Amino acid sequence: MRTLNKILTAAAAAMALGGAVLATASPASAATRNGVCETGEFCYYFNSNNQGSVSDFTGSVGDYGTEQPSCFDFKGPGNGKGTCVKNHAASVWNRSNKTVRVYYNSNYVGSIYQDFKPGAKGNLKPSLKNQNASHQFSPSSSARVNMSYALYKTGGGHISCGFDGYTSTRGRHEGIDIARGIGSDVHALVSGQLIYVAYGHNGGSGLSTIAIYNASLNKTIIYLHSAPRSSLRVGQQISRGQIIADEAWHGVSSSGAAHTHVEMRPGRQKLAAKSVGDPVLSNPNPNSFWVSQGYNVR
Repeated sequence: MRTLNKILTAAAAAMALGGAVLATASPASAATRNGVCETGEFCYYFNSNNQGSVSDFTGSVGDYGTEQPSCFDFKGPGNGKGTCVKNHAASVWNRSNKTVRVYYNSNYVGSIYQDFKPGAKGNLKPSLKNQNASHQFSPSSSARVNMSYALYKTGGGHISCGFDGYTSTRGRHEGIDIARGIGSDVHALVSGQLIYVAYGHNGGSGLSTIAIYNASLNKTIIYLHSAPRSSLRVGQQISRGQIIADEAWHGVSSSGAAHTHVEMRPGRQKLAAKSVGDPVLSNPNPNSFWVSQGYNVR
């Protein structure tokens, strides 16, 4: 009887050991961030041609961080190990079953990106090499672009005053002010017919205006303060992205405050709504309109 118990005990121990061995041999689908590019993961490499240290991911990341110990870093052996991933990757391997998009900007925005289909392996294009700021699994078919980038391109600008965003000026701000630098090309954000242009001049009394009416949307987009291009003619059709002006300070008291005021007005309108000293908003909040046109209001 004691012999039988010993045999049963040994068999149970063997089964338990076998179970432990089986439990340790986890499938690749349960991969974790360990510096090894496993099935189901999207992986960055520190060097081109899938060389150097690896940083592996199982999902989207909008901001990698820039400082240790909190940043996402390269974990695998080789050149670059321990370096934060943001703006330091040169190539990728997409071992997931989804398309993954690498962005130049954080939080999955901007017009500079590169898609990698399932199984794809390759180098980041020149505009993204060592300029990777986020990646997204299963991205939408078209990414929205920041307004401040689309208006100026070549690095973009910044919003200096949002809609109804006056803080030290009396009145209600009827548009969105975006600035980059005097002389920067200003691009049309929406296509349509040019229905009004006033060239103006630098200084507080020299307001310039460009009004572009889109009949299908029944909206007019008005640009103030920038210097209209001399080639503009009332009646001509303007394409989305076409250069229409150069940033200036027409109607602005100082060159340091140069910007482009962009205003969405319902219907066909030649002039911008009054902002300074006017307590009433004549235009609705335009943010949802800009989103519908493929822009992030930033």
